[in-house]
Amino acid sequence: MAQPSRRLGSQSSAGSPLSGGSSQGLGRPGLGRQVRGGPGLDGPALAGAALVGLARLGQALRSLWTPAPLLAVLLVVGLVQPGAGWAFEKVDYTLTNQSGQDFHGQPLANSSFAGVVGRGANFAGADLSGAILTQAAFPAGDFHGTDLTDALMDRADFSDTDLRGAILRGAIASGSRFGGARIENADFSDALIDRASQRQLCRTASGTNPVSGVATRESLGC
Repeated sequence: MAQPSRRLGSQSSAGSPLSGGSSQGLGRPGLGRQVRGGPGLDGPALAGAALVGLARLGQALRSLWTPAPLLAVLLVVGLVQPGAGWAFEKVDYTLTNQSGQDFHGQPLANSSFAGVVGRGANFAGADLSGAILTQAAFPAGDFHGTDLTDALMDRADFSDTDLRGAILRGAIASGSRFGGARIENADFSDALIDRASQRQLCRTASGTNPVSGVATRESLGC
């Protein structure tokens, strides 16, 4: 039997560049970058590194329930010091504008979309397993059939998105918004979501995921 999604007792109030925010200062649409890190980082690069570093640290310590202040301390001490040697294996879209871009069917496992503005972006059928979507905004985005297994997607905006048939097993989505999202046949097994979001999603949950065979309501613990 599938394990239902995990729930948090309260909604996170952390700020994020959600749908109402400005994309001013973000990179040009559709352009990612390979981050290699090292001395001489400018302000935006360091901010992006901090955001992704914190997200990756959260993934590593997810089972320990480490308090957020401790995560921040560990991040500052060990991850974003100039010359610390941090690097990414995948193309990095952190803090860029990807609104309306087409990523459907692409292999994007473990890539970073932290802080991205992606209104109406198409990720249908893409592999986003293990990806970082922390504080990203994807209102009206298409995630139909997308693999979001173990994705870090906390404090993100998924309002009015198409999540039909998506797999979110083990995803961390605390503090994220799902208002108006379509979730028929989605699998939320072992996902970490807020209690309020869980109740909201249960109102429209239906169907069975065609890949995992798990009923959506069962995966949410409705």
